[in-house]
Amino acid sequence: MIVAGVWAHRKGFGRGVRLPLRQVFRHFVDAVLGLSLVVIVIGGIVGGIFTATEAAAVAVIYSLILSMLIYREVKVSDLSDILTDSIVTTAVVMLLIGTSMGLSWVLSYENIPQSIATALVAVSHHGVVLLLIINAILLVVGIFMDMTPAILIFTPIFLPVAVEVGVDPVHFGILMVFNLCIGLTTPPVGTVLFAGAGVAKVPITDIIRPLLPLYLAMLVCLMLVTFLPEITLFLPRLLGL
Repeated sequence: MIVAGVWAHRKGFGRGVRLPLRQVFRHFVDAVLGLSLVVIVIGGIVGGIFTATEAAAVAVIYSLILSMLIYREVKVSDLSDILTDSIVTTAVVMLLIGTSMGLSWVLSYENIPQSIATALVAVSHHGVVLLLIINAILLVVGIFMDMTPAILIFTPIFLPVAVEVGVDPVHFGILMVFNLCIGLTTPPVGTVLFAGAGVAKVPITDIIRPLLPLYLAMLVCLMLVTFLPEITLFLPRLLGL
């Protein structure tokens, strides 16, 4: 957040006119229905009403109803262009996921994750050292593989090793997701990166260089989470979990 804020300030992003409190409140009231989407999605998932995948469909339908019937920003004639843009963006993401699934099959067939786990145990039994090695491996894996297959393949391999050397499972889970989320923003299989470039209609080559400070910030945060487990564990412990 600090790096993004400094970067936005230097480049002049997001500068707007200060509004009086009364006008801010009016805008908030106008946006309540849109903001409630978060409550519906998260509440539905936590309450067991629908799965995370189904929540995406619910979000699309809810947004469509709001934009067409309430805010009237989308017309029926606009749907063809909206669907076409969605298909193009989805096709890019699905192609990347399909490629990463093929790579995950090759890794499983060749028993590469199991070999990595054996090598980890042979290298060190020190928790921090193992976490640094796992971080390095997951960062490389995240570059070439989508998050879902990476989690399915490497969690059963790395989790027992981490627990054996005294790493908290919650801490390990956060680290694993953190590493793979960084991979989602890096080429050549960065699904978030490609989706963002597709929405902004900007070539990938034009956005890598401006992202370098944010990559560095993410790596710094990753090291903080690695060496300071309390960053991820204080809230579960506060709740008695």
